[in-house]
Amino acid sequence: MDKEEFIKEVSNLGIEVSLDQLEKLDRYYDLLVEWNKKINLTAIVEKKKVYLKHFYDSLTLVKVIDLNKENTFLDVGTGAGFPGIVIKIFFPHLKVTLLDSIGKRIVFLKKVINELKLDNILCVCERAEVYACSHRNCYDVVTARAVSSINILLELCLPMVKKDKYFLAMRGKEEYNYTNALNILGGKVILNENFLLPYEKSERNIIKIKKENNISIKYPRKFSEIKKRPL
Repeated sequence: MDKEEFIKEVSNLGIEVSLDQLEKLDRYYDLLVEWNKKINLTAIVEKKKVYLKHFYDSLTLVKVIDLNKENTFLDVGTGAGFPGIVIKIFFPHLKVTLLDSIGKRIVFLKKVINELKLDNILCVCERAEVYACSHRNCYDVVTARAVSSINILLELCLPMVKKDKYFLAMRGKEEYNYTNALNILGGKVILNENFLLPYEKSERNIIKIKKENNISIKYPRKFSEIKKRPL
């Protein structure tokens, strides 16, 4: 996906792309490639593939939610900043938190934020189950992109979502049964958006889950318990 294709496909999502946003994405890409030589950020480094599989893919969240109507956004297991930094570039009003447990990635993310001059975006180096204990009911939108199985993600992420707000799980092909986790944690699937990425036609699913009830403080459990006995 070259820049013209990116602009066209993003416009099909209802997003207009400015010159400033394109410049930020270009600088982001340069930093990604530069830092990827030093630390493991992504296996995808070809520019056209980054624009498709990282930049465009991050913005597909708008298929299931109007981010203009939300205020706080948490990206769990953000890695190299996808989708969180891309979302911040295109929805600058959002107060974004990037959560990752690997310190070297956080150093990279802070470099990107500084270079791109992004405001109201916080980087946190912490495990999700630990961070969740002190940030219950804090966010309008929590998302995780291709991190762990969805029943595990629900226990990690849904406690941090405000009541009546949303967890958005960004998946490839989804094969996990997570009905029990939803019942225990008081979540409800509002929408499961299945689509193919343009050009390469790989499968994507974005599962929009509404938090309908407050969650017992015993969740999330320690990760060793979560992994051993998933909900």
